[in-house]
Amino acid sequence: MAPRFNRAATIGALVTVPSDFHSRVTACRACPRLVAHREAVAREPPRRFRGSEYWARPVPSLGDEGFRLLIVGLAPAAHGANRTGRMFTGDRSGEWLYEALYRFGFSSAPYSPDPGDGLRLLRTRITAAIHCAPPGNRPTTEELAACQPFLEEELREAGRLQVVLALGSIAFRSFLRTWKALGRAVPTPLPRFGHGAVARIASGTHLLASYHPSQQNTFTGRLTRPMFHEVFATARELCGE
Repeated sequence: MAPRFNRAATIGALVTVPSDFHSRVTACRACPRLVAHREAVAREPPRRFRGSEYWARPVPSLGDEGFRLLIVGLAPAAHGANRTGRMFTGDRSGEWLYEALYRFGFSSAPYSPDPGDGLRLLRTRITAAIHCAPPGNRPTTEELAACQPFLEEELREAGRLQVVLALGSIAFRSFLRTWKALGRAVPTPLPRFGHGAVARIASGTHLLASYHPSQQNTFTGRLTRPMFHEVFATARELCGE
C-alpha cells in the first residue's frame, strides 16, 4: 500500500503562495463536471494507485511569490497532481518538467515523487489554465472561463515577471486571453503558438511557448528532451541568468 500523507497539511506547508489565494483555489466547486470527475477518479483509481490517498480537489499553484518565471500548464492530470495535490507531480510530464527546471537552475531538485520531498522552486511559479483535472484532459470553454480569475489574480501580483512559459496551445491561448482581460497590451499581430516561439508582451516580459511534455508528445518524438531543454535555456537567458 502506498504511504499516506496529510495532504492538506503537507501541501499547505510547501506551496509558497499567499495562503488566502491557496484556500480559495482549493475550496472552489464552481464546475460540477470537474468536481464529479476529480472525485470519481479518486474513488476508483487504477491498480497501480490503489491504496493511495488522492487530493481530489483543485490543485493550487506552486512556487515563489517573487517569481520571475511563470509556467502555465493545461490542468492537473487525473492520477498525477489530482492525486498528489502538487502541480505537475505524480506523472511522466512532471518528471520531464522538474528535470528541466533543475538543470537550468529553477528548482532545488530534479525529481518530485511526493509532496513531502522538500523540493523548492527558485524564482519560479507553476500554475495552470484550469486547476481541476478535466475528463480526457479537455476542459470546456466555460470551465476555462470560470478558472481565469485565479490566473488574473496571480498576474496582477506578478511584479517581477520576466518570462511566461506556456506548455501547450490551450495554456498559450488561455494566458493571452487573461493578459488581455487585465487590460494589458497584446502584441499585433497576435502571437501564434509554436514550439520555441517567443513574443515580447511588455517591457522586460516575454511569452515563450513549448509543446506540452505529455506522453502523447514525448512518446511520439514530437517533443524531445533537447527540444524541451532548449526552451528552458531561452527562459534562463530571458530572465537574465
